[in-house]
Amino acid sequence: MIELVFPDGHRRRYAKGCTGADVAADISPSLAKAALVVELDGELRDLNRVIEVSGAIRILTIRDEEALELIRHDCAHVLAEAVQELFPGTQVTIGPTITHGFYYDFAREDGFSTDDFAAIEKRMVEIIDRDQPITREVWSRDDAIALFTKMGETFKAELIRDLPETEEITLYRQGNWVDLCKGPHLPSTGKIPKAFTLQKLAGAYWRGNSNNEMLHRMYGTAWRNPKELRLHLHQLEEAEKRDHRKLGRDMKLFHAQDEAQGSIFWHANGYQIWLAVENYIRRRTNEDGYREVKTPQLLDKKFWELSGHWEKFRDSMFVVPDEVPAAGDEGPVLSGDGPLMALKPMNCPAHVQIFKHGQKSYRDLPLRMAEFGCCHRNEPHGALHGLMRVRQFTQDDAHIFCTDEQVLDETIRFLKLFASAYDDMGLTQIKYRLATRPVIRAGSDEVWDRAETALAEALNKAGLEYELAPGEGAFYGPKLEFHLTDAIGRSWQCGTYQLDYVLPERLDASYIGPDGDKHRPVMLHRAILGSMERFIGILIEHYAGNLPLWLAPIQVMVTPITSDVDEYAQQVADALAAAGLRVETDLRNEKINYKIREHSLSKIPVIAVVGRTELEDGSVALRFLGAGARHQVMMSVNEAITRLCEDATPPDQRGK
Repeated sequence: MIELVFPDGHRRRYAKGCTGADVAADISPSLAKAALVVELDGELRDLNRVIEVSGAIRILTIRDEEALELIRHDCAHVLAEAVQELFPGTQVTIGPTITHGFYYDFAREDGFSTDDFAAIEKRMVEIIDRDQPITREVWSRDDAIALFTKMGETFKAELIRDLPETEEITLYRQGNWVDLCKGPHLPSTGKIPKAFTLQKLAGAYWRGNSNNEMLHRMYGTAWRNPKELRLHLHQLEEAEKRDHRKLGRDMKLFHAQDEAQGSIFWHANGYQIWLAVENYIRRRTNEDGYREVKTPQLLDKKFWELSGHWEKFRDSMFVVPDEVPAAGDEGPVLSGDGPLMALKPMNCPAHVQIFKHGQKSYRDLPLRMAEFGCCHRNEPHGALHGLMRVRQFTQDDAHIFCTDEQVLDETIRFLKLFASAYDDMGLTQIKYRLATRPVIRAGSDEVWDRAETALAEALNKAGLEYELAPGEGAFYGPKLEFHLTDAIGRSWQCGTYQLDYVLPERLDASYIGPDGDKHRPVMLHRAILGSMERFIGILIEHYAGNLPLWLAPIQVMVTPITSDVDEYAQQVADALAAAGLRVETDLRNEKINYKIREHSLSKIPVIAVVGRTELEDGSVALRFLGAGARHQVMMSVNEAITRLCEDATPPDQRGK
């Protein structure tokens, strides 16, 4: 007999060799019907796989989060079966799950078209309706290679040959179709919800090697039910409308080009958003006791070697050989054994150098050091994506040097600052995670216990709910992760807070304690926004370009109805600008509706329209973006200045 322990702590004994399906049926007929897979001691297993040992068991249904990945995995298999039925001679290669869906790579001389999607999806539905059992088979290596070779599946045979000798070879069969796979899978194809769609085609080299054959990759998405699928497709549609790259062009904010891969050319409008965000963070950090610094872009590689970044991140760093003058008039040459410099990928070692410059006392702590630090990371060209993934980026970075006893108070202090800043930005849905010690780490368990306890206590005292992320901390200490949800439900991780006992040790940072001896400070790495580029991209998409007035690059566009009031339009613009608003005028000889439509597409939040009536009354007609084509507010110029200046005041300065 074996003993199985359920999530509620209840224990039951079963005959050795029972299956997950047997266990589910023993609990209730409804669970037997709903069960999809079991988790035994943390390992997901097929429902019909025999259980030989005692352990902790969990029976998963479609409501469990893990079920979604199983659904997508099975959809990939059903896609492959459908393609091979419709296009005989096609070879299958690999078909993993990905975020929100799955893909499968096919080898076929003629390729595919998106016009094929309807027929493939129809055949996938037919395969689901067949309700074919999905069964696991264990094969010997040689027999499996022989099977796929006979089937003409040369790619599968190659995969098996390259597997480690100790690897168990498992195949999964649904009806007459078979595939190499580790599993697990749903009990049958009939368990797959009809809530999927194929999305796009792409090319992909076999095993990611450009020297290998080009394959045809087919992407799809799958969900638990049609409602989830509709919501996802709506989110994709909204995301396309909100794409910061498109809005960046429409609003004349920035551009990127091949001659500066991964670096952004900020236009005047875009840089105004940058300045508004930067100045906001600068005011908040100054008020919170931070001192702003500026550190070099290039540092000797020894700093990165000492910190551990050279070993861990060398491939992602831009390394610059030092130059020495050559003898004669030949100009500078590279010295083969000269020092190496590196463009900093992060600011931490540079801040330690400032801390070390001059003796520090315990009375100087906590020392809060901030920098809008420009960093470089050598991201692959294919990974670059507008503002979201760049090579040159600026962090609203800061490091707090403190004692062990100050960690709790400093953490609570930062959590309040962080939540307040995001609330001001209009990003109020935040999930907090505490990432704890990884398997490979620096420092003793005692140090990790102290660090993790301090962060957990800070979250509790701040009244914040949080999730644990076991094993996902940095190698030098635990960290807090902040996951924000935007207007269309997407999750982003921006800010960071990391507790570090290791870097001060490696870079020999110390302070004089009350006992007169040297002590190591604790180093708290923290950023509110993270990458400025990425955060601005998120803001643009969150607001769909319709930024709050205090962030908008052009706050008011003044435009006359007819040219005979151009002078009055300019007077209104000058008055608004004198009050501190960012104002432009449109005096073109175009119809007023054309100009309003154009400026609305450019996401200018307020259009001030003036005509002969406004000239005579000393008034202005204000149209607010998103308020409707017919909605406009008439008021005097002074009233307009008062209202707009109030709306344009940054949140941290209101009421002051």
